[in-house]
Amino acid sequence: MTPAPRATSHELEAWARRVLGSERPWLEPIAGDAGTRLYFRVHGWGDEALVVMYDPHQPEALARYLDVRQRLATAGARVPAIRAGDPATGRLMISDLGTTHYLDVLDAATAPSLYGAALETLLRLQRDAATAGLPPYDEALLRRELGIFREWYLGVHLQRRLGPAEEACWDAQCDLLVANALAQPVAFTHRDYHSRNLMTGGEGGPGVLDFQDAVTGPVTYDLASLLLDCYVAWPRPRVREWALAYRDRLAAAGVMAPTDDDVFLRWFILMATQRHLKAMGIFARLHHRDGKSGYLGDIPRTAAYVKAAAREYPELAPLVPWLGDDPAAAPGP
Repeated sequence: MTPAPRATSHELEAWARRVLGSERPWLEPIAGDAGTRLYFRVHGWGDEALVVMYDPHQPEALARYLDVRQRLATAGARVPAIRAGDPATGRLMISDLGTTHYLDVLDAATAPSLYGAALETLLRLQRDAATAGLPPYDEALLRRELGIFREWYLGVHLQRRLGPAEEACWDAQCDLLVANALAQPVAFTHRDYHSRNLMTGGEGGPGVLDFQDAVTGPVTYDLASLLLDCYVAWPRPRVREWALAYRDRLAAAGVMAPTDDDVFLRWFILMATQRHLKAMGIFARLHHRDGKSGYLGDIPRTAAYVKAAAREYPELAPLVPWLGDDPAAAPGP
């Protein structure tokens, strides 16, 4: 689909007023995400909390958003309601799920209840969300994502060039991580199920955002996104406890067959490693290409996850020298 002509904030405000049938509402820009989408909170409009979401660059993404939103709503997740939409011009008006992300309130005291609710919603999605027609998280996509680390973190951020032996080693690491992902049972996969995309407040579990890139993928992917989050880290024993308890719930729900602890944890940690490498590449790309430098501070924590994985699974040790030496690196989670 051809990108829509870019609208000014004044034009978006005029559109919102037409949709709502009033000259009173006005738009306030709010923080967006790592993608191309822009968000505006609607003010001056009674008690109905609304947000305008706008993406002129990828209007087809809004069609995907509407499709996946319906799948999640049907499965019982708390997602934004649609007040109005014009996907051809990249515009949607949706209900506002609030201003408090999980990350804003997560601590040792709140984690049990917040993660309990998030895992309950995740189970509902993996068990009940329709997956027909969703793209697969296949080998090609997994390798493209690993290539983001190779290109943007190693090549651009660290300016690291790999020699022939290192190239062969990198290829072997990619083979290992891809094989681990493809060996797992598949289920609905949000792809960004973490503390910056889950909202507190309201009934029915966390508000779920940023779901338009959903696929059918490895059963541990969203679990790794949540429990081995690039934006917050927990002690490894606690993470293992949460992960294995959720594994038992997946088996009881019929999402996957019963699986040994060692097998499931290896799936989980190596899946997280693939995701963490991709995230480091994306954080570097956001800084160098898009001028969004706020994510650089999350690189040390994300690299620390990979280092911790390599301590548990020595076959990942070749990755460690490619993570960079950052004196401000977070301690291993």
